[in-house]
Amino acid sequence: MQFRILKKLSVSIVMMACTLGYTPISGADEGGAVLDPTATVRNFTGYAQVTCFDNGNGPADYLEADITDLSAPVEHLLVNLLLLKGDRAIGVSDTLSGDANPSPSIILQGGNGVYLLVVNKTDVGARQFVVDYHCKTATGVHTGTDINVKQFE
Repeated sequence: MQFRILKKLSVSIVMMACTLGYTPISGADEGGAVLDPTATVRNFTGYAQVTCFDNGNGPADYLEADITDLSAPVEHLLVNLLLLKGDRAIGVSDTLSGDANPSPSIILQGGNGVYLLVVNKTDVGARQFVVDYHCKTATGVHTGTDINVKQFE
């Protein structure tokens, strides 16, 4: 358990460094930050690799995730989440800007291995967000989940 806390802390530190001092939000299997802290880039994108593995609870069957926009409401300014693995992909948007409720959960069934997780926004303006992600077995039991932030710009 102590290793998991340290792992999540390191994800938060990486996301904080990538957002130039803006405070990220982090918890168990979630990470967040501010998309476009300068609020001037229309196509600001964050990209991470989530690795699903058997941590003793069984092999992963799928990655489940959702995204929550925590910013004040702005019409037509939404946050999006995309999961990819192999030749499969699925995406979702938090369709109510700034309501602090998560998008519907999406599931990408790809087994153990590396999934790509991409977040972006639909227009100019900063968006504070959090992504909740979990690798799960075929019976829905949480199993090994690790994240590596690759790009945040």
